[in-house]
Amino acid sequence: MTATVPNLSGQSLSGSGVSPDIVALADVDFAYSADAKPVLSGLSMRFPRGKVVAVMGGSGCGKTTVLRLIGGMVRPTRGSVTFNDADIDAMDQTGLYAVRRQMGMLFQFGALFTDLSVFDNVAFPLREHTDLPESMIRDLVLMKLNAVGLRGARDLMPAQISGGMARRVALARAIALDPALLMYDEPFAGLDPISLGLTANLIRNLNDALGATTIIVSHDVQETFMIADYVYFIANGRIAAEGEPEALRASTDPFVRQFVHAEADGPVPFHYAGPSLADDFAAGGTP
Repeated sequence: MTATVPNLSGQSLSGSGVSPDIVALADVDFAYSADAKPVLSGLSMRFPRGKVVAVMGGSGCGKTTVLRLIGGMVRPTRGSVTFNDADIDAMDQTGLYAVRRQMGMLFQFGALFTDLSVFDNVAFPLREHTDLPESMIRDLVLMKLNAVGLRGARDLMPAQISGGMARRVALARAIALDPALLMYDEPFAGLDPISLGLTANLIRNLNDALGATTIIVSHDVQETFMIADYVYFIANGRIAAEGEPEALRASTDPFVRQFVHAEADGPVPFHYAGPSLADDFAAGGTP
């Protein structure tokens, strides 16, 4: 099943001079070197303004590579990646830095600066990218920490807080500059059930409050389907399926069913590709 992508923007932007999509990938191929196996092949995706869009799939399918392409950390082998209709691949370093100021990134496991306090972690992008006075930075940091429920933890160090709290501090840092695009790399990994639900609700609520666009890279079906407007499934470097969460949940496509319902048997094999067991034993122990 590969659904046709509908107009997800929720409103018509025709005639306004503004694309309904803040990010678009068009027929993108990518490999980390000329002789390496392709990571992505013919990938086309749209990320409409104001929406929460999930990119899902098994480990190693290329989900995080999509975020790296959008951030300009890697360049496509073929095709185009655009942000606000500007070609990321054509930007020089100055252009990339300017674009990245409009992006907020929540790295897997938070990636907080361990030698900085909670407050200073959130203040870092404000101090790095603005000339605001410290008094205003203080107010903004407290506002962001309050939004994630951690204003009272502002003087603690990362080693003094839990994994779930660290993820929320990283989220506050990601929204410090009120970015137009928020990207989350496995935001639910390693969280307890309470932190899972809390983080999912925060992602949805902050997206709506900021009027931003959110891209979630994840393999956690329940939490992602709860907050996403649209979902792309990647397998073997291509779009295997796409659609709204409820449509995918009811899909009879073998790959979608295996992934959504965590079925052990299906198109995604248990064994890594290699010689048959009989051939290996017949080789007489030769490595």
